[in-house]
Amino acid sequence: MTSPNLSSSDSFSDTLQPTIESDRSSGPKNWLIAGSIGILLLGGGFLLWRFVGARGQGGMQMPPGVAVGLDTADLGPVQDSSAFIGSLEAQTGVALQPEVSGRVAQVFVSAGDQVESGDAILLISPDQTQAQLDAAAANVTAARAARNSAESTLQSLRARQGELEAELTLEEAEFSRTESLVTQGAQSRQQLDVARRDLEVARAAVESARNEIAAAESRLAESAAALAQTQANQAAIQEDLQDRTVTAPIVGIVGDLDAKLGDYVTPSTVVTKITDNAELELDLSVPVEQRDRLRLGLPVELVSVDGTDVIETGSISFISPTINADTQTVLVKVRFDNDQNRLQDEQQVEARIIWSEDQGVLVPTSAITRLGGQTFVFVAEDADPEELPPPEAMPPGMPAPEQVARLRPVQLGTIQGNDYEILSGLEPGETIVVSGILNLQDGIPILPQSEAPSGEEAPANQAP
Repeated sequence: MTSPNLSSSDSFSDTLQPTIESDRSSGPKNWLIAGSIGILLLGGGFLLWRFVGARGQGGMQMPPGVAVGLDTADLGPVQDSSAFIGSLEAQTGVALQPEVSGRVAQVFVSAGDQVESGDAILLISPDQTQAQLDAAAANVTAARAARNSAESTLQSLRARQGELEAELTLEEAEFSRTESLVTQGAQSRQQLDVARRDLEVARAAVESARNEIAAAESRLAESAAALAQTQANQAAIQEDLQDRTVTAPIVGIVGDLDAKLGDYVTPSTVVTKITDNAELELDLSVPVEQRDRLRLGLPVELVSVDGTDVIETGSISFISPTINADTQTVLVKVRFDNDQNRLQDEQQVEARIIWSEDQGVLVPTSAITRLGGQTFVFVAEDADPEELPPPEAMPPGMPAPEQVARLRPVQLGTIQGNDYEILSGLEPGETIVVSGILNLQDGIPILPQSEAPSGEEAPANQAP
């Protein structure tokens, strides 16, 4: 009984064997196709779920409106300039040194005082010199009195001489007449002798007067010479006294006083410096590559430390005809009129040579956004209804936004003060976002800062 069963079983196995082997050979291919279809279905479903879920999640997280500051991109002056560093130098200044040695007896000014030419700065040991000057003045007075007395005496003698000469002339005439009468026998010889005597006396008187006048003239000359000598002594002492008074030779401002009361100074001591800052000059070294752009009268601006404010404007007054062989630069001098007294001697400043000036689109530097090495601005544009949050999403009291921020790539030029020049990507008159940029994304609704509730700011968009 066992054999038939085994035989039957073997026969059934033999019958099924080709079918099983056929199924095994085709199984892997069918499973691969079925698995691929399943994966595609699952992936498509996942992507659909992500898309729908992301839209739903993004719509739920859309802020009602980000508070921002807006401004208009306007045309403004754009300068082509080059910046340099230099030190100002006053065109008028002097270091004061005394003419004589001695101790400082008095100081008339303080550092920073404005002085005029001839104003006294300080006095050096004047006591003994003043006494000498007083004595010299007395000597001059005495010498002048002696000269005046000699001059008066001389004048008196000259007047007396005139009288005596007139009397002599009269006596000569009387002698001639008497002599003629004696010759005619009309008078006696005794009368002729008397006339001759009177003539001789008159002649002697005139001669004596002449001698006295000569002596008086000599005395006048001596007294005049003495007066001149005393005057010279007085002038020398006066000059010495003036030398002991250090005065300002120019108009200007007194610098730091290195000599104090009681200090001993010599002609080599610099007691202070007086500087006139009314006109200052700046030396700039311009690279030789820019030599052809230089010209006399080219404007130069002095700017503040942060480079935003123009302190003073001057112009190029000198261009060196030679080039510095060591630095390969051209020396340029710029003159500045310091009318507002905002500049000082030896002040280090930043100067901009303005090569040319034109018009361009300017935006505040705060409006620039940098992403991935590129520069952008957010432009405020009118929004489509589907870009704005639903009315029920708005907080109470907050106005509904009407604009969105669009991220716009721009090409930047040079910085002009607090602004950037925009070479391309933005037109004049477009409205841009200048504050609140950190809370922005492309297409997010915005509210002008004045329309945001006081003390509130809408949350930033946190959607991925």
